[in-house]
Amino acid sequence: MAESVPAYTVEEYSAGDGYRWKYRRYAPRRNPQAEVVMIHGIQSHAGWYEPSCTRLAEEGFAVSFLDRRGSGMNEEGRGDCPSFRRLLDDIAEYIQSVPRTPDFVKPGDRLPLFLGAVSWGGKLAIALERRHPGLLDGIFLLCPGFTPKIRPSLGQRLKILFSRFIRPRKKFNIPLNEPELFTANPKWQEFLRNDPLRLQEATARLLVESARLDGYLRFVPKYVHVPVLMLLAGEDRIIHNGRTRAFVAKFATKERQIIEYPGAHHTLEFEAEPESYQRDLVRWLDEQTRKKVLQSP
Repeated sequence: MAESVPAYTVEEYSAGDGYRWKYRRYAPRRNPQAEVVMIHGIQSHAGWYEPSCTRLAEEGFAVSFLDRRGSGMNEEGRGDCPSFRRLLDDIAEYIQSVPRTPDFVKPGDRLPLFLGAVSWGGKLAIALERRHPGLLDGIFLLCPGFTPKIRPSLGQRLKILFSRFIRPRKKFNIPLNEPELFTANPKWQEFLRNDPLRLQEATARLLVESARLDGYLRFVPKYVHVPVLMLLAGEDRIIHNGRTRAFVAKFATKERQIIEYPGAHHTLEFEAEPESYQRDLVRWLDEQTRKKVLQSP
């Protein structure tokens, strides 16, 4: 039986440009077998994923779920970011700060580190492989937002682009504000309607940086050499599953696994039985961790 673990702690990290952002840290009771760092989508935050993070900690993984600057618990610069490269640097700097060789690890070994990304955060996860290669031992993607179904209208996109140069911090609605897009579960729909940390507006600068990130991603697949697990929802109303599969098929890695859950909606965490995706995730992390241990000199 899995052990119970204490509640997460809220920690702070100071980025290279001085911005202090918060994250949730889930520590297992025993020595961790690997480190897991997670990043969220355009609207969500770490608080949406407490059950799965708790499950991972119970299974022996140390989990850090980062709230993106301007999102979740981070009020400074709400809905804004300087550039997509700065967001990538935030993740890389934190990963480089994580101790990989604690006292209980054999000399010459290190703890594996896996990056998990949800929805829009998937774009950052794989872009990291180009901007900061060599940091990760694997990536898992939950309904990644490489090919969205929903975009601002042409007129809205032109307004956003114009504002980027005149009023870069002017805010626009993120076109994902209907809870039904994320889940068919009434309980979680109500949670989303009342979630004070959910990001419903973004600055023109962040939205333009998201589009620039899309351009950057066109050249990323050849840089993705680490093992990849992708979990998809069969009834996803936010991303194109077929196009997403085609994009992931271009990755350089030979180790890729894709699991699709029929009938599930975009946020797998909000399904009536999220245990199925949690089991698949734990199984993959266990397998990858064992491979890294066997490959150690």
